[in-house]
Amino acid sequence: MTIRLILADDHPIFRDGLVQSIEETGEFDVVGVGESAEDAVHLARKHKPDVALLDLSMPGNGITAARTIAHEQTARHIAMLTVSEDDSDVTSALESGAIGYVLKGVSAAELRRILTGISKGEPHVSPGLAARVLKIMQSPKRTEKQPIDELTKREEDILRGVAIGKSNREVADDLGLQEKTVKHYMTTILGKLHARNRVEAALIAHDAWRKE
Repeated sequence: MTIRLILADDHPIFRDGLVQSIEETGEFDVVGVGESAEDAVHLARKHKPDVALLDLSMPGNGITAARTIAHEQTARHIAMLTVSEDDSDVTSALESGAIGYVLKGVSAAELRRILTGISKGEPHVSPGLAARVLKIMQSPKRTEKQPIDELTKREEDILRGVAIGKSNREVADDLGLQEKTVKHYMTTILGKLHARNRVEAALIAHDAWRKE
């Protein structure tokens, strides 16, 4: 199944080459291209893509675009493509709703592999940055007992859905709940995990359940 993607980057030559590289295997269809945060928000509303791939430093700021797109749920998943390795940029991007943070030096083949994972809801932070991000996300005040162990069965079921990239609506449908009920549960789950957003909660879940 073809993965539908929108792309926003303010460098025309790079952007055109990127579109060609992403589409060359036939796995992706770039359904919209823009050069600003405003363009990205508009394209997401229009096309409802599987992935919104955003430049961090484009006019209007990629993080601002990501925050709006995440709030409006007009793209299934959001990824940042950038040259910035600044810790604050990485955490700001993840807090805005992006589940991917990819450095522009990546090869075309690797980018397609990463985007395929992101389209399935798999978080990705470029190697070299991931360890630093995890350190930032970890609270020094955590107790020795894992917070994830404090989740109820219902909360765990919901988090397992979120961890594989499902939306609140999809989780609600799976569990026979209302979407607003899942949202309330997610607020409680984030509090118990000391997580700042869904991406961090998913990372914590992946780390904990990988050891089971």
